[in-house]
Amino acid sequence: MRLPVEYLVPKYQDNLYQAAFAVLQNCADAQDAVQLVFIKYHRLEQEFENEDHIRKWLFRLVINQARDIRRSFWRRHRASITEAVENIAEELESGEDRALFEAVCSLPGMYRITLQLFYYEDFSVREIADLMSVSESAVKKRLSRGRQMLRDVLEKEESRHV
Repeated sequence: MRLPVEYLVPKYQDNLYQAAFAVLQNCADAQDAVQLVFIKYHRLEQEFENEDHIRKWLFRLVINQARDIRRSFWRRHRASITEAVENIAEELESGEDRALFEAVCSLPGMYRITLQLFYYEDFSVREIADLMSVSESAVKKRLSRGRQMLRDVLEKEESRHV
């Protein structure tokens, strides 16, 4: 099965961008990762079992692409992500959405991406383990620790505003 890129881009680009941003925390780099993924898909001559297989392949590739970008020399020597986070946070409608977004962005990368895939992309623990090339128990541990870290960040933020 092959689906046209014209069908996949509008359907998945926002979700792939969010996953890439969870790894990179930089708007431009996340956009680059997504663009590179769609270019690779377009050039690929592989057949897929179904649309879900394509979706998983896209997410695995965007996570790996984002990691490659993060590891690149020039990326490690760039300025802070504060401006990018502020730009995205301003686009969020409610203050609660913004606070949650900023709290998730403050988490270490492995927790941030795991929470993103589980809660926003509805991947199962097994699927996340496959996408990130880790064990299911590692995913469960990251979810548990990520939730606790997120809870701590939100409670700390709430206590500052009271």
